[in-house]
Formats: sequence, structure tokens, C-alpha cells
Amino acid sequence: MRNILAIIERELRAYFSSPIAYVVLTIFVFLSGFFFRLYLAQVMQMGLMSQMQAQQFGPRPIDMPGMISRGFLSTLSVILLFIMPMLTMGLFSEEKKRGTIELLLTAPLTDAQVVLGKFLAAGSFFIILLVSTWVPMAALYLYGSPASGPILTAYLGLLLYGLAIVAVGLFISTLTENQIIAAVLSFGMIMVLWLVDAMANYAESPISKGVLSYLSILSHLDDFMKGVLSTSNIIFYISLMLVGLFLTYRSIDSLRWRG
Repeated sequence: MRNILAIIERELRAYFSSPIAYVVLTIFVFLSGFFFRLYLAQVMQMGLMSQMQAQQFGPRPIDMPGMISRGFLSTLSVILLFIMPMLTMGLFSEEKKRGTIELLLTAPLTDAQVVLGKFLAAGSFFIILLVSTWVPMAALYLYGSPASGPILTAYLGLLLYGLAIVAVGLFISTLTENQIIAAVLSFGMIMVLWLVDAMANYAESPISKGVLSYLSILSHLDDFMKGVLSTSNIIFYISLMLVGLFLTYRSIDSLRWRG
């Protein structure tokens, strides 16, 4: 455990000693604040229209905090699609480029410790991003009474979704020495997992359609956004995370043997 904590500290220090952490944080905070303001304005406009219609047709209750939180948190999943490859692109590719991968592999560390340490470091930074979104979300609690259950369920879905993406990006980072290539490949892989649900609509076989729909990381996230906590969705993200970590472990193991 001490070795894993040492790697986590090393990677987090590397994040914040370079412009990457600050650029990612700035972009993410700006985009999340912008879209929260956008959804807030849209829902407030709908509320005004509803009040005008209520004078003619009677009152129609609108869950304004719920609409804002669902729209905002759903948009975060799209933002993370572009942000997460920036977090994972240099985890192993930069080590290979600088030649420090040999030092890491010959250190008194197991491959599993190296993989878990880097994964948890990137995951910790991702959690920092999620925590920052509570700044605009706090406005809903200051000026309204949103239902906390669906919001917490949505955040759980985003957490599992983001950690699964981190595991995929971690594996991609072991395949190349170029950070840009690693980021592009990670983005492409995540996009495939995103769009596979759309591909299911063109599948002729019901079995193929079911398999493609299940492999979509977006379809599983939709239930979380609706406040539905399903064991199958949790298992899917954990399974995807474990597959990414296993492939990373095998890739690092092959580097050790080739070295």
C-alpha cells in the first residue's frame, strides 16, 4: 500500500507541476459554469412562460431544480468525453518518451502497484473535477429545494463513468510514446463506446442489437441521470474499469519482458 501511495503522490505532483492540471481545471470549471448558467436561464424562461399560461389554464407545477440538475449533469458527461483523455494521455506515454519507464519497471514495485497507483492518481484528479461542480450546484440548494436522491445517483453514475474512462485511457497510454496520439486514440475509443448504442439501431439480429446496446457507456449513464440506481449499470462500469486495468497490466508486463 505504501508503494501505491508513493506513486499516487508522484503522479499528482507531476500533474500540478505542469500546466496540464491548471489548463484542465480552468477549461472544465469554465465549461461547467457556462452550461449551468445556460440551463438555469432556459428553465427560468420556461418558468416565466408557465406562469403566463397558468393565468389562462391554471397552475402547472414545474420541478425547476430537477430540470436544471438533470440537464447540467448530463452535459458534464459530454464535457468529460473531451477532458478525460487529457488526464490519461501522459500516464505511461510520457514515461516511455523520457526513458523513465525502465526505472519504474526495475524499481521494487509490482506491475499491479504501478497500474493501481497511476489509475488512482488520475481518478483522484477526476474526483477533484467532480467536486468543483458543486460550486454551481450549491445555488440550487441556496435558492431551492432539489431532491438530493436523484442528484447523488447522477453523481455516482458520473463517478463510475469517469473512472471507467480513466482505465481505458490508462491502457491506451501504454501503447505509444506520443501524448497527443494517446489522447486521440483514447478519445476515439471512448467515442466508439459512446456511438455503439446508435449502431445498435441498425443491427438486424436482436442478439446483436442487445449486445451493442449493452456495450454503450451512454445508455447505462442515462438511468443514473434519471435517478434510477441499477445493479446491472454499476456492474457494467466496474467491469469496464477492470478490463481496462487488466489490459494495462498485461501491456506493462509485456514491456517488462521486451525490456
